Amino acid sequence: MERQDKDLAWMLQYENIAWYEDGRVDILDRRVYPIEVRKVSCRTHQEVAQAIKDMVTQSAGPYVACSMGMALAAYECRGRAEAEQIAYLEDAAYTISHARPTTTWRMQKICEACLVVAREALASGAADVSEAIKEFSIEQNNTRYAGIGIAGRYLAELFPSHGTVMTQCFAETIVGMMLREAKKQGKDIKLFCPETRPFFQGSRLTATVCHDMGFDTTVITDNMPGAVMKNEGVDIFTSAADVICCDGHIVNKVGTYQIAIAAKYHGVPYYVSGAPDQGHPTIDTVHIEMRNAADVLEAMGTPTANPNVKGYYPAFDITPPELVTGVVTDQGAFDPYKLSDYKANPDDFLV
Repeated sequence: MERQDKDLAWMLQYENIAWYEDGRVDILDRRVYPIEVRKVSCRTHQEVAQAIKDMVTQSAGPYVACSMGMALAAYECRGRAEAEQIAYLEDAAYTISHARPTTTWRMQKICEACLVVAREALASGAADVSEAIKEFSIEQNNTRYAGIGIAGRYLAELFPSHGTVMTQCFAETIVGMMLREAKKQGKDIKLFCPETRPFFQGSRLTATVCHDMGFDTTVITDNMPGAVMKNEGVDIFTSAADVICCDGHIVNKVGTYQIAIAAKYHGVPYYVSGAPDQGHPTIDTVHIEMRNAADVLEAMGTPTANPNVKGYYPAFDITPPELVTGVVTDQGAFDPYKLSDYKANPDDFLV
């Protein structure tokens, strides 16, 4: 297998996202990276689910942790009767896939695929199917990277030869892929990365990947995008999405909506990367996750507000299709109102 993470930043290497080995899953703690490089070691699938819930890993990281968590669950029930192992893995699949509500549909798809692998391995006489699920997880991730690599090429083709790109939150693999492709295409790109409070994924994760890929990178606060678009000549605004509804609505890290409004006002095209979610035909099917309101009253553990005031923290907001220039997929760029033209693959986990 030719690995698709070649030439990508350190945190996008497979082993540095989530990795099953010797009865545990090690997950890079993105809550503190790159200020501190540490991994959270999970000894049970319940701990994997808790790590996902606690934002140890974000963006597409939970999808990798999901399948590696299923490998750990298989290790936990190894040696039991076949029916008992299947029942245990089905329970584990529910626990892991429901760790965060907004992404449950995709997590369920991944867990279901892991269950198919487990059943096939057990039918062939395997007593411990954890390695089979791990290998599936790696192959699945490699396939996902390959698909995102194609989307990255389409996205990079939209960049000017010399220009400025604004990002939002941490778009995971597509950031590395679009920049790798930009290099291949000889494009000189500067990046502005909003910090993305309260976990600062933009300033810590996106900016680190952009820097590690060799690009001029500037961090801005979350209240600067409009001014930066006006004063610094931003050519393109781009983000990934936690959910791309088939009706063209985009669900992404809270703050995306207001940047999209600023982009529309300043004539800056907004391109979203990812595949339309077949499990979400309309925006009405999406549940917006409410996080711990106390998180907005601090910054990296340091209190920043009067302890007697209230916080408010919806994890995501909704950007309507009229603010979206195009949805960039592995099949090219689509008008957000014409996502029905996308030829969906039922086994597609493109994130």
